[in-house]
Amino acid sequence: MAKKIFTSIMLVSSVIVTLGMALIMGILYHYFNQQLFRELQKEALYLSRGVLQDGISYLKELEGEAARVTYVDTDGTVLFDSETAPSSMENHADRKEIREALASGSGKAARSSVTLSERTIYYARRLSNGRVLRVSTTQYTVIELILQLAKPVMWILGLMIILSLAAAFYISKKIMEPVNELNLEEPEEGETYEEIAPLIRKIRNQNRQIQNQLAAAKRQQEEFSIITENMREGLLVIDRYTMLLSGNSSGWRFFDSKDKTGQSVYSLNRSEDFRRCIETVLEGKHTDSILKIREQHIRLIANPVAGNEKTEGAVLLLVDMTETMERENLRREFSANVSHELMTPLTSISGYAEIIKGGLVKEADIQSFAGKVFDEAQRLIALLEDTIKISQLDEGQIPYEKQNVDLYQLAKETCKSLQEKANNKNVHIYVEGGRTPLFTVETVFREIMYNLCDNAVKYNKENGSVIVHLEQKAGETRVIVEDTGIGISKAEQKRVFERFYRVNKSRSSEISGTGLGLSIVKHGVQFLGGSLQMESQEGEGTKVSMVF
Repeated sequence: MAKKIFTSIMLVSSVIVTLGMALIMGILYHYFNQQLFRELQKEALYLSRGVLQDGISYLKELEGEAARVTYVDTDGTVLFDSETAPSSMENHADRKEIREALASGSGKAARSSVTLSERTIYYARRLSNGRVLRVSTTQYTVIELILQLAKPVMWILGLMIILSLAAAFYISKKIMEPVNELNLEEPEEGETYEEIAPLIRKIRNQNRQIQNQLAAAKRQQEEFSIITENMREGLLVIDRYTMLLSGNSSGWRFFDSKDKTGQSVYSLNRSEDFRRCIETVLEGKHTDSILKIREQHIRLIANPVAGNEKTEGAVLLLVDMTETMERENLRREFSANVSHELMTPLTSISGYAEIIKGGLVKEADIQSFAGKVFDEAQRLIALLEDTIKISQLDEGQIPYEKQNVDLYQLAKETCKSLQEKANNKNVHIYVEGGRTPLFTVETVFREIMYNLCDNAVKYNKENGSVIVHLEQKAGETRVIVEDTGIGISKAEQKRVFERFYRVNKSRSSEISGTGLGLSIVKHGVQFLGGSLQMESQEGEGTKVSMVF
């Protein structure tokens, strides 16, 4: 094992050193090559200014003091060369650097000698007179450069090899030292290095144990997360310093807040009631209270978490009680309204009966008193019938089946039944549209239509009108009942569908009815799977739209 570690370290070190040296040589060679071209460019620039001013005589003065300089005419004829007589030199028009300079203003080229031991770099610049000034210098090739650096490189490599040998020997010995000192009872099964078999077995067993524990913890965490995230109730966990340890999305949503884990629970709500609950539960006492958060009624159930005989934190459960409390308030209001509405006709019936029983009524007036008793009894029966209808619609217990109904014919029949009542107020009723088939519960729809049209007539003005409009398009059936009546204010439009609610309470005694008509309409439309919308303006009328 020690030999393998030693060999691996040496091999890696050798490869890294070799690649590093090669990379450095390549980078330096490329850098010096570019630097040489830049120096030639600068030298050509300075020389060109002197040539343009003094001509060839300027170049003759510089012979032996600069790089090789060649001055070429526009046709390629050599006019001057700092190393060779121009007359002995061939035409340079076909040289790469000369062609490029004549064409674009400057050119460069590099040509190696036959021996490959060196190469010459050329840079040519076209002057304003059209001629070309070329500067050249000799550069060592890669082979020559390597040959010149061979001696110092060998010294460096030798030193690095010696250092690598020493480091590899020391490291391999140190690596094997603790492994050889391990003393485990059973070796690992299978082919492996004898020195590390006990270590492998121990690590593998520990890894298996850790993985099992992590898997179990992750599974429990996922199960807990799935349960809490799918709860409608909010769940928050705090420590004894009021810091939030965890919570589910419902918990943050109750406070209209993002995840605030790590912050104080008071950052969610700073009301006095909330603070009192937190303080009480952190004292080790169970608490259960209703909080008003924005427009919601939230039940806060807080249980302390004890450890080492002292409170370490608390679990807070938040339950939305808004709907429950609204239903309770509605139930109380409904009970009070029913009691009141029942009391009125019963009191009248009881009063008339008591007068007749006491013999205080003349024989001629008995029929009139009996008629009043009958009217109040009918009013009482209508109230009970409407109450039963709403109860059935609420619980979805309407025993009727759906069938194809022509809404146009049903609307005509409804308006005809209300014609006498409309004539008494000089209200005109119209039905617009044509045959409008709908698969629905006829009895429920007839009740909805009757109550809407009845209200439209009741709360209309003298010489007013009621229009029932029916249309079908884009897979929807729309029924609109519009009147020219007294209208409903914006503030009251949200409440008109509540049970026993009257817009004009001062006229309740003048206008007959149970106060349940629009409530029956609302529950009936919901029962049939439709949507309901009201538009109204005081003094101008009301428009109720139903879409199925």
